[in-house]
Amino acid sequence: MVFLLVLGGSNAFGQGKKNIIQLSGIILSEEDTTNGVPGVHIYVPKAGRGTTSNRVGYFSMPVLEGDEIVISAIGYEKQYYQIPKTDKDNLTIIVELVTDVTYLDEVEIMPFPTEEVLKEAVIALNLPLSESVNEENLNDELLRLMIETTPMDASMNSSWYLNNWVEYQNDNFGPRPNPLLNPFNWAKFFKSLKKDK
Repeated sequence: MVFLLVLGGSNAFGQGKKNIIQLSGIILSEEDTTNGVPGVHIYVPKAGRGTTSNRVGYFSMPVLEGDEIVISAIGYEKQYYQIPKTDKDNLTIIVELVTDVTYLDEVEIMPFPTEEVLKEAVIALNLPLSESVNEENLNDELLRLMIETTPMDASMNSSWYLNNWVEYQNDNFGPRPNPLLNPFNWAKFFKSLKKDK
């Protein structure tokens, strides 16, 4: 659902030229009409230009008369709007997005058919009750292998990211230098080889 407000002063039409209009507006959702929807894509497919709404749902972009605007966001239905002919150089719209609901097929979880079958299945489980099994799982070699092959958890990932971020701060966001590509390092390396001989 698109509401149209026309604002701005008049602009002279050139012969054979389309009028350039500054299109601006705010994107709202049908659930919450007081807060805008951020990150909505507003673009002209044929011209290959567009923009996205900011954190309060506002956007602004230049368009031509007759342009077809596509408004799309994840979780909402696409909307189309065509820029009308007008003698104004500003155009303001209010767009209310409609939620795109996807219904999945029903999944039915089947229990055991009878209580007796459930009891038989529980009794048939062979659970190891000896302590030797736990001791085998806690031997030094297996624990070392688990530590070496276990991927990083959330806290380790966070520490790795923050450490890299600090290093890039020190690099002033420039490319990380590679010592193998430095000719002066190679010269020092060859000199050290000659000294060893």
